[in-house]
Amino acid sequence: MDQAPTQPLLDHLHRFLFEDYDVRGELVQLSQSYQDVLRNHNYPAAIERLVGELFVATSLLTATLKFEGHINVQLQGDGPVHLAAINGDHNQALRGVARYKSTPADDANLTEMVGKGFLLITITPNEGERYQGVVELVGNSLTDSLENYFAQSEQLATKLILKTGLYNDQKMAAGLLLQKLPTAKEEHEAEFSHVTTLAETLKDDELFGLDAETLLYRLYHQEAVRIFEPQAIVFECGCSREKCEGALLSVEKSELLDILQEKGQIDMDCEYCRTAYHFDALDVEALFATNNPSLQSNKTKH
Repeated sequence: MDQAPTQPLLDHLHRFLFEDYDVRGELVQLSQSYQDVLRNHNYPAAIERLVGELFVATSLLTATLKFEGHINVQLQGDGPVHLAAINGDHNQALRGVARYKSTPADDANLTEMVGKGFLLITITPNEGERYQGVVELVGNSLTDSLENYFAQSEQLATKLILKTGLYNDQKMAAGLLLQKLPTAKEEHEAEFSHVTTLAETLKDDELFGLDAETLLYRLYHQEAVRIFEPQAIVFECGCSREKCEGALLSVEKSELLDILQEKGQIDMDCEYCRTAYHFDALDVEALFATNNPSLQSNKTKH
């Protein structure tokens, strides 16, 4: 691997493999996509950090679980932050949201934010059956709970490092995952311990500011590491006026007219990107006329 540092390829997932060990890894460094998921929400500092860690973790999980379809990673609890969720797919198109009842302290840990709760991971493949894994939150960090998830659900030793912070005045989120391969034998435990111990020496500035090859060289210059082609990560909300119209059509027209009479217009806000969609009486009349074959038929007759 080249020792000369270059600018990191941000908003990408880098997969890598130890040639001589039964261990695989993933590296994620986010800037624009992380800022996009935060935009228009004005989250408190602690919740920004939690959303960033969950965003990174979901990207790492999506790559590790090797499926084609959609994934939803949720934290639910009885604390100030009663829900934090990231949705994504195998193409690394992600979106997310957090809901909270009160503002946690800036340095609040996971327990202080979410309280007693659960980590839920739902995988909906394009082909095959839907799967949901649920584990109780343990420890005081998201990494503790995710490592516990892998130990219980996948029976795979896993090490996670999740970070958020400012680098060159930009909000960033990044993470590293190391995992024993399913083929690894018990006698290879020392190998996994070795690479995870080295990973714990990683500094925030290195995780945020070094390109993948340089970072992995600094950590593992005595090991043979193969890096695969990176995969782009994007924030993708998926909302649209057409989807809002579809939701309106599932409601009785009389109910919509009652709302219009009371409020003057129907407002629909996307909880992920905060885009606002507005519908007035003319919009509703046109929507139902366009989607009502009998009305179209009558118009044709006249």
